[in-house]
Order: sequence, then structure tokens, then C-alpha cells
Amino acid sequence: MSSVQNTAMDRRTFLRAGALAGGGLFVAVYSLDAATNALTSIESARATDFSPNAFLRISTTGAVTIIAKNPEAGQGIKTTLPMLIAEELDVDWKDVTVEQAIGDSAKYGFQFLGGSGATPSNWMEMRRVGAVGRQLLIAAAAQTWNVPESECATASSRVHHRATERSLSYGELVERAATLPVPAPTTVKLKDAADYKIVGKRTSNVDNRAIITGKPLFGIDVKVPGMRYAIFVKCPVFGGKVASANVEQLRALPGVKNAFVVDGGTNLGGLLGGVAIVGDTWWAANKARQQLRVQWNEGATAQHSSVGFAAQASAFATQPWATALRQDGDVATALGGAAKTVEASYAYPFLHHATMEPMNCTARFQDGKLELWAPTQDPEGARRAAATTLGIAPTDITVNMVRMGGAFGRRYANDFVVEAAWIAKTTGVPVKLLWTREDDTQHGVYRPGGFHHLKGGVDAEGKLVAWQDHFVTFGDGARPSMNANLSGTEFPARFIPNFAVGQSIIPFGMPTGPLRAPGSNAIAFVIQSFIDELAHAAGKDPLQFRLDLLSQPLIGTGQGGTDPARVKGVLELVAEKSGWGTRKLPAGTGLGIAFHYSHRGYFAEVVEARVTANKAVKVNRVWVAGDVGSQIINPSGAEQQVQGSVLDGLGGGMHQEITLERGRVAQANFHNYQLLRLPNAPPVDVHFRITENSPTGMGEPAFPPIVPALCNAIFAATGQRVRSLPLAKSGYRWG
Repeated sequence: MSSVQNTAMDRRTFLRAGALAGGGLFVAVYSLDAATNALTSIESARATDFSPNAFLRISTTGAVTIIAKNPEAGQGIKTTLPMLIAEELDVDWKDVTVEQAIGDSAKYGFQFLGGSGATPSNWMEMRRVGAVGRQLLIAAAAQTWNVPESECATASSRVHHRATERSLSYGELVERAATLPVPAPTTVKLKDAADYKIVGKRTSNVDNRAIITGKPLFGIDVKVPGMRYAIFVKCPVFGGKVASANVEQLRALPGVKNAFVVDGGTNLGGLLGGVAIVGDTWWAANKARQQLRVQWNEGATAQHSSVGFAAQASAFATQPWATALRQDGDVATALGGAAKTVEASYAYPFLHHATMEPMNCTARFQDGKLELWAPTQDPEGARRAAATTLGIAPTDITVNMVRMGGAFGRRYANDFVVEAAWIAKTTGVPVKLLWTREDDTQHGVYRPGGFHHLKGGVDAEGKLVAWQDHFVTFGDGARPSMNANLSGTEFPARFIPNFAVGQSIIPFGMPTGPLRAPGSNAIAFVIQSFIDELAHAAGKDPLQFRLDLLSQPLIGTGQGGTDPARVKGVLELVAEKSGWGTRKLPAGTGLGIAFHYSHRGYFAEVVEARVTANKAVKVNRVWVAGDVGSQIINPSGAEQQVQGSVLDGLGGGMHQEITLERGRVAQANFHNYQLLRLPNAPPVDVHFRITENSPTGMGEPAFPPIVPALCNAIFAATGQRVRSLPLAKSGYRWG
């Protein structure tokens, strides 16, 4: 008799199992907590609404197919989430086929790439998918043999009855399993970590073979019947409109099928004004672009420049801030009584994501319905944006998720998607829109720049007693732009008795958005560099100064998220691995340390750098210690994400900046927006501290500490502080 009960599921969880056409078993389980931003509310859905291909399919042949629900951009989630299902299902990883889901929140729940949120959002749900499947197969075998389920066990896609030495393959059991009542997912037993055979093991990315053999996986590879190629030329000043354009002349050029003006709107992350050119080939369309003659109404942003922004920020430094973000104690009195005080101004630039694959999207509009092949981090956001732009129902849009050649936050915005959708609807033929590298660099959604005017004080014992930060950022004059804000609970808030932070805003008209560890990637540079300055003023070792600060009793209100015990743990681990305090270094070589908490992850990093008299910098080695909870699901992927974060940060810290001149981005391609080159990439030693906390993601939290650790290493080697990025502006270079 089966012990599997048709237990009523709570209102926050749905599960469905049933028979596949032609025989087989499907299982889907997900929670509403993971789908709060979904287009269609799952609250009103019925279990019978869900398609039989959601998450897991097992055929009568025993073939196991697992659906990867989230977008993939190189962060490895297309491998990681299926590993969780396969582990609990008790199948061999070599026997699993992974397929990419389409964008469908009603079927798969919340599908999104960003914030290192995929692992914490799906850690339990995906394990339960596999565990429910395993439980149903055990129940089917127990019924077949007329034995208690407790006598059955699973391994390698088979159910075993040890007492009689009988076994059945999953393929032999799926038809019976598909007819059984389904247990509530919260009641199924999950494996103990000690029994894992897949989770925690080094696992190659499921797309590796296809990538290295050149198989079509990426948005840039998509081809559909009857497809043409599109170029979209926007005003070099953000938000500018077309006054006139020679589109009639362009239509007469060889290979050009259409050219037309797009009025566009005012949303800098949506469809803007420009000229669309459609050709038989992308080459033909891009050649026609060279003959485009257009007059632009540039708008007020044409008056903006990076030089002007810096001048405004300097003026703000002499004035009270416009808005107080936090006030604890009496900073003025504490600074006046401090044994030593430090004042410093820090600045960091706007940054571009520089993904290897430029923005692209393929769109087909037919019979009032739109189909998209979109390399997007936010498929539901793409659906909503396209529906609004075209004036059609979201339910009339299909979003096919394709692999992204890098994202880092850039593909959270769906401007390129709505451009393709608009051109496809206007022309009546399928189109692939592909941006040039110059389009990509000069029409991005940028990491915001910012300025910080800081004061700090330490007492006679070297204790940090006062901190003040006048943060100058960008926005509409009243509110910061996206990811240009600073929280009043940001570390070191609550660790210093006299603490004050306020902000002033420079109005501007440039689109901003997330870039790997949004907000944190810039704030960490300022905070961890200034803490190092204060440690030096106090005559304290930079590591010990941080540990002492983290040992302070917390004051004031607001949690801020930082757990001092977890920060101390990674600091102590990275100090041990790097030989901090005991490492013998030659003249001109220094160690720098920094830490940051962001996106649920705790990371500390040490850089060893050699600096010559002419400011040539050689990073000899980087040590990283991270705490992302109780389980590293795929150690290979996790290490690669951390190493990629470090190398990405080093490249950005040395050379990268986006500057405005007359409202235009001055940088155009990799010649003046340089990436890190292989000879300058140091070894990166990665170490994880396993704790009892729930597992979280890896793509973001290792990124913020690397730049301040490098800058602090440069100070240790030279005695020269770096307070403005990129380093190249101060004369530094790789050497």
C-alpha cells in the first residue's frame, strides 16, 4: 500500500505530476515566493494549468530531461539548478539532458538573472522537484512489488528492494508513477548533505561542448525563416529626436529593404527616437548606415559633460548636503576631540558593461502576435516592455530565452528588445537587430559615477570614533538615478558611535542601471580605501583595525545586513591563506586588504602588487575568502565566478571609465575602453568558509572588494593613496 498521500498543498506552493504524451512522467513544483514579480499571478492559477514539460521529464526509456528555468549568461545557473533536481531524483549526472526553458512565469515561476538571487530563490524548490519525483517512483515500485515504501531505496535511476534483490529502472516505473497521488513538496524527505553525489562535485557547464564547437546557442546565432537584419541608429545625445533623415535615399541602396524614422518616447530604457535600416544582410544595412544623413534635436542633455559634473561635485563639497541619510551621535564634536582626523575626497566614474556579445534580439510579428528570441536577464520584463511599446496584450508575446554572451546587469534593461519588436511590427517581416560595438558602448545603461567627501577621526587608542560622508550622486534633482543611491545602513553605519551621511544630487539625462554587484562595486572602493587611511592614521595594522571595528557593539537602528561574525570569518581566513603579517615582501611590493558584504555574500580579498617608480603595476597574486553559506553546489563554477569577478574588477579599476562630452559618450570601442589582457591576469586563489547559513549566489559579491584591495596594496608599496578611478588617470599602468 502506498504511503504517498494526496496532501493539500498550502497556498504558497503548487505541484503537478502526470503522464507525458507517449508515456512518461513530468513533475513541476515552485513557490509563489519565487515568483512575486511574475507577469501572471500564480495565486489564481490551477495546478492543472501547468504544461507537462515544466522542470522534469522522465520517459519510458528512462531518459531524464531537466528544464533550466532561469536565464543563462555565463554564470552557470543552467547547470547549477538542474544539479539540485538531479541530486534529489537520484540519477547519474551523465544521464541527464538539460534544456533551456522559455520565458513563462506562469509555468516556471520567477525567471530572472541578477542579484545573485537564483540559488537562494530556488535552493529548496528545485530540490523538492527531484525529491517528489523520487518519492513517486519509490511509491510506484512499492505498489508493483507489494512491499512497504520504507523497504525501497534509489540509486542511479533505479529503485531497489534490497531484501529480495529486485530493482526496476525509472523508465519501467514512470507510467505507474504518473497515476499516483502527489505528496506536498514540503513533506518529502530531502537528502542529507553527506549523501550528495552531484551537489558539491566539480561539474562542467552543460553548454561547454556546444560552445567550443561553435554550435548556435547565443542570441547572435538565432536565425528564423524569412529573417532580415536591422540596424537602429539613435541620437548620440541620450533622448535626442530625429529632425530629418535621408531615409528615401537609403531605401534605394543595394540590399536595403526598408529605412524609416522612429519617433520613440522619453524612457531612456525603452524605445527612443532614431532611424531603422533593414537589409537582406547585416553588412548591407550597416553599409547603408554610412550614408545616413540625419539632423538631430539633441535636447538639454547636450549641455552635460564629465568635466562639468566634477566641477559641480567640488562645489557641493563646500556646502551642506541636500538630504541627510543617517545621523548617529555628534560627529562635529567627536571630530573636534579626535586625536587624529583624516579628510579625503573620492571619485569613481560611470562604467559600461562591455559584454563580449553586443546587444541583439530577433523578433517576428505575425497575426497580431509577437515572438522574441531575446538574450535578456529579465524575460518577463521584456514581455511587459514589448507589450507596452506595441500596444498588444502580454499574452500575445512569446519570449524564447537564448544564452547571453555576458550580461553583468546590462541585459536587465530591455531597450534592444523593444527596438527589435518595433522594427518587426513596422516592416511585417522577422528581423534580427544587432548593435555594433560602438552602439553598445555609446548607448549603454551605465554604472553610475559618484563623489564622496569624507572626514574621519580616531582617538588616542586608535579607535575609530567619527565618520562623515557627503555623497554627491546623479539623478533628477530630487531622487538618485537607478543604482546611484547610498543606503543609510551601509557599512560602517552602526559600527561607529558618531556617524553621519548625507547626499546631494547632480541632475543629468543619462540612463543608469545595475553592473555586477550594483552599488556595492563603487561604494566598497570608497569605504574600504578610507578605512585603510584611518588605520594608517591610527598606526594600526589594516587587518586588525577592521577586526577591531567589527568588534564594536552595534548602535542605532536599522540592520544594514552586515553580520560582523561572518565578516571576521572571511577576514581571518584570507589573512591565513595570504600570510598576512608574516609574508616577506621585497621593496616596492605591498599587500592590500578589503572586504564587503553584498547580495547575501561575504567576501574578503588580499592583493599582492609590485609598483615601479614609473607607476607600472604588477599584481602578483590575489587571495579570496568567501562565505556564501552551507553548500557550494558546483565548486568548479563557483571558483570560476569568483576568479572572473576579480579579473573583471582589476580591468575596470585600471582603465575603464565612461565620460561625457556635449552629452555624448566619448568612448567607442575596446581601444579606449580597455579590458584586462591575459598577461596582466594574476593567479586568484579562492577559498570558501562553510557556515550554517542558507546557500546563496556567487556572481556578484566577490566583485566589490578587489579594487580597494588593489588600491590599498599600491599604498602599502608606495605610500601613495589612490582616491580616483580609474588608476590610469593617476598615471598607473600594467607592467
